[in-house]
Amino acid sequence: MKFLHISDVHLGCTRYQLNESPRDFFDAWIDVLQRYAVGERVDFVLMGGDFFHKRNVPPETMNHAFAGLSLLKDAGIPVVTIEGNHDQKHNDTEYSWLRSLESWRLVHLLQPDNVDGKITYAPWDYDRENYIRGGFIDIGDARIFGSSWYGASANWAIPMLTEAIRENRREGAFHILMLHTDVEGHQTHPIPALSLTNLKELKSVTDYVALGHTHKCYEIDNWAFNPGSLEITSIDDFRETRGAWLVEIDADQQVAARHVRDYRQRPFQRIGFDVSGFSDPKEIKESVLEKVMGEARNTGDYANGSDDPIFKPIIEITLRGHLGFPNSLLPLREMREEAQQMTDALHVRIKNHSAPIEYAVAADLEDDASREKLERRVIEDLIIRDNRYKTRVEEISEAVIGAKRMALSDEEPEKIADFIALKTVESRESRVES
Repeated sequence: MKFLHISDVHLGCTRYQLNESPRDFFDAWIDVLQRYAVGERVDFVLMGGDFFHKRNVPPETMNHAFAGLSLLKDAGIPVVTIEGNHDQKHNDTEYSWLRSLESWRLVHLLQPDNVDGKITYAPWDYDRENYIRGGFIDIGDARIFGSSWYGASANWAIPMLTEAIRENRREGAFHILMLHTDVEGHQTHPIPALSLTNLKELKSVTDYVALGHTHKCYEIDNWAFNPGSLEITSIDDFRETRGAWLVEIDADQQVAARHVRDYRQRPFQRIGFDVSGFSDPKEIKESVLEKVMGEARNTGDYANGSDDPIFKPIIEITLRGHLGFPNSLLPLREMREEAQQMTDALHVRIKNHSAPIEYAVAADLEDDASREKLERRVIEDLIIRDNRYKTRVEEISEAVIGAKRMALSDEEPEKIADFIALKTVESRESRVES
C-alpha cells in the first residue's frame, strides 16, 4: 500500500496581497499531485486540513481546487480529507466548500459525530441519511478515521477519540487517524498545543497519525507525521522544512515514509540590516542597497538559469537597531523600489523595526528573529512595566498571544474565553505552588 500525505495547501492565499500568490499555491499543489500522487501511482491521498486559506472561497480558487481534484479522480486516486480551522463552515449553516466538493464526488470528508458530548464514528457513505457523511472509510487494507478541528480542546478530545477508534477497529486493517492540531514541542506558534502524552494515547489504536496545522515537517516515533505546508503563507516560515510524506506500508504493516520537497515553490529570502550608528538617511539607504547587492539571490540562483517567473524571489529587508533621527526621514519607498529593480524580485518588502534609543524594545534580538519571538518580547516588556503583573509575565504573555492566535484562526468567542479562563486558573495555581 502506498499513499501521499499532504496538509495545509491553503489554496487562495493572497500572500502580501500579490496577484501572483493564489497561483503560487496552486502551482505547488498541482506539481506535488502530478509528481507524487499520479507519478508514484499511490492508492489514495490524505489531506490533513486547511485545504483552503479562507472559509469564503473566491471563484478562481474553486477552479484551482476543481482542477487538482479532477486530476486525481481521472487517475482513479481517492482523496480523503478533514476540516482544518480555515475550512470550517460558518455557525449559521450546515454547508462548507469542502462539503460541496464532497457532494461533487471529488473528496471523502471524514467527520466523527458528537452524541451527547461523546465522539462516535459511523462508516462514510454517500447515502447515509440522505446526506454525504461519515467518520471513517475503508480503502484497501487501510481503515482511515477523521477528526474535527478541536483547537484548544484537543487534549480533552483525545481520550474520546481513542475510545471511539477502538470500538471501530477492523481486524487486520492498517489504522490511520487524520488530526489537525499543533503538538507540544513541535509547534511554530506558542500555544495552544496537544501534549505529547495525550497524543501517544492514540498509539494503542492507530498505526499512522496523519497530522496537519503546523507549517513545518516533523515525525514522532515513525508513527505520527506532519508534512508541513506546501507553500509559505508568511516569510516567518521560510526557513522551515515543508513538503509532503510519500508513505509505503509493507506486508507486515511497517511504515516507510519519505519526505518529498522537490516541486515548484516560490523562493524567499530575508536580509537584516542594523541602522545603529548612522546619522544620515541617505547613508542608510546606500548601505542597505549595498548589502542587498551582495546577499540577494536572483532568479537564476533558484531556477538553474531559467527566467520562469515562478522563480522570481520574494525578499524581505528588516531594519533593526537605534535610529539617530525620526523614522519619517527613512527613504523606505526608494529603498524598496531600487532593491526590486536590482534583484529582479517579484516583491521586496521592507519591515522597519528600528526605534529611537529610548524606545529600544527587543533591540538585542537577532536580525532574523521571527515575528512570534518579537511579538512575545514586546508583550513581555509591556507586562513587566506593570507592578501588578511583573511576577506573572510568562503566563500572561501566553494568554495574550494564544488568544490572538485563536482569534486569527476564526475560533468562536466562547472558545477563546474558555482558553483565557483556563490560562488564568493555571497562573493562579502556579502562584499558589510557588
